[in-house]
Formats: sequence, structure tokens, C-alpha cells
Amino acid sequence: MTELRSILDEAARQGLISSEAGGRLLPFLIERGVSVVETQKAAAVEEQAWSDRETPRFVRGFHDVLITIGVIVALGGLWGLSALYAVPVAIIVLSEVLVRRQRLALPAVSLTIALFCWTFLLMSHFFPPWAPTSRSFGAEVTQFVAGFPIILGTYYARYRVPLSLALCIMSALAFVLTLFLRLVQWASGNPTFFLDHPVVLALVSLICALGVFAMALYFDLGDRLRRTTRSDIAFWLHLGAAPALLYSTVSLLSFGGDVRIFDVGNMSSQTPAVVATVAALMLIGLVIDRRAFVTSGLLSLGAAIFSVVRAGDATVDTYIFTTLIIVGAIVLIIGTGWMPLRRLVLKALPPGIANRLPPG
Repeated sequence: MTELRSILDEAARQGLISSEAGGRLLPFLIERGVSVVETQKAAAVEEQAWSDRETPRFVRGFHDVLITIGVIVALGGLWGLSALYAVPVAIIVLSEVLVRRQRLALPAVSLTIALFCWTFLLMSHFFPPWAPTSRSFGAEVTQFVAGFPIILGTYYARYRVPLSLALCIMSALAFVLTLFLRLVQWASGNPTFFLDHPVVLALVSLICALGVFAMALYFDLGDRLRRTTRSDIAFWLHLGAAPALLYSTVSLLSFGGDVRIFDVGNMSSQTPAVVATVAALMLIGLVIDRRAFVTSGLLSLGAAIFSVVRAGDATVDTYIFTTLIIVGAIVLIIGTGWMPLRRLVLKALPPGIANRLPPG
């Protein structure tokens, strides 16, 4: 009660309330059980709930691992014997038992990935996207992508697996992207419009990647303490958004050149763009507290460093191991200093933004 009285007195001294109002508030708050101790306990509980290290809830014990191994082996054997049409039946039966009834997390992820692979084979069987009639974004690509959000969305509606919703969202955005590309080609009257204007293609891809990132933030900010499955959905969306942002940004900064990111022989011209983009992604990952977002860009960063070292006179062993040392050192520095670095970043942000992000 003494601490509560001192708080009300301090509020009166700062002009937030009058002294008379503070005197009337004290018995009012005490009668209703308000105390500083309970507030401190609630804050401690909330802080304790945030002691996780971005652990996605798809591994809950070795029992899940054992069942997942059985699922992979059984589906692999069935896939080899009966090809395409018996696999979805097995996926549905296993999902009813392992996901809907037993709520096993890791088997749910493996079954979702199996369903995604089966959908890929099914759609490529009827609408092969790699054999268009011309060098353009034809109807085959749109028809190929169209099946993914339907099948994965139906699976999520039945079994509520976060990965299936994340894949559904990403494939739906990819479907919208292909529709837009076809619309632009039709409006321009040039079936090879994006081959002639690669910068436009890079810009459209970047907008679509930003859409995935925006959806990930929507789920992330809706569960800043990461207690629900919204956090798991955001985890998978961030895992897909980071490489999409990286590749589309590098393509845009390269002005649509023909150099590919993993074309190590010609990578040196794109190395500054890759390094700058990965550094920006790392900063964003610190702000939103997503290590998965940072990890997705490390492979491209390693390829960029590899090309720089390779451009010198070093031997093969030298530039391979030098790349490994540099990337490993970056990972260790970021990993061990994640929380101190994040606290520094949060202090630089306005309080209105920092308070909506996960605690530091």
C-alpha cells in the first residue's frame, strides 16, 4: 500500500492527477485488489514467457522425430511403387491420425511438405510450366501455380498446420504475380515483354516479395510474445520472404542483367549488391527478432564472398576455406550477440514502434 501511495503522490507531483484525486484513488484501488506487487508479478510472468529463442513449435520430443522418420520412409516407398495417385490417400489417412487426433507437430510439417511435393508433381503432369510454346509467361505457368493455394488451403482448413497456411499464402501471391505478368504482356502486345524489360520483372518480383514480408509481419505483430500458432505461420513466411527479397532486390540493383546470383564465375559484379542487401536483411531481422530471416541470406552472402576471394590469386582450398571462416565468424558474432545488438537497435527506434515489436 505504501508503494501504491508513493506512485499516486508522484503522479500528483507530475501534474497527471490532483492531490485530492490521488487521495480518493488510493482506497478505490485497494478495495479492488490493485497492488504494485501483483503488477510486478504479472510483468515478471510476461518476461518469463518471452524467454524463448525463436523456437518454432514443430519439434516437441524424439517421439515426433521417430514418427516422422516412419512417415518419410513409408511415403517414399509408396511413392516409388504407386507413383502419383496413392500418395494423397496415404497423406490424408496419416494426417487424420497423426495431425488431427494426436496433434504431432513434426509429422504435420513432413506431411505438409509431402503434400506440396505431390501437388508439384500433379500440376507439372497436367500443366508443365517448363515447356511453354514461346519465351513468355504463358497460360501453363498460371495453371501450374493455381493448384497450390487450393490444395494447401483445403489442407489447412482441415488440419490447421501453420506451414500449410504459409505455403498457401505464398503460392496465392505467386498466382497473382503470374496473372499480373500475363496481363502486362497482353496490354503491351509483346509476348517477350519481360525478356526485353528485365528491370520491370525485377520490380514486380520485389513487390510480390514485399507482399510476403507484409503478411509475415501481420501474423508476427499479432502475437508479439509468440504464444500462439500465428508466430509459427510468421516463421515460415519469413523463411520464404527473406530469399525472395534478396533475389528480387539484387536483380533490380543489377539492372536486369543476365548474371545469376549463384553464377560464381560472374558473381563479382553483383557482390556489392548482395552484401548490401544481406546487411539490410540482417538489420530487419534484428528489429523484428527473427533469426530465420537472417539465416536465409547467409548462403548468398557466402557465394558473394566466395567470388571475391576467387577473383584473387588464391588456390581453390584457400578461397573455399576463407569463405567458410568469414561466414562462420559472421554467424557466431550475430548469434552470440543477438540480444545486445537487438537492444541497441530497439533503443534507436521510436517508442511507438518499439512497443509493438517483440520485447528486447
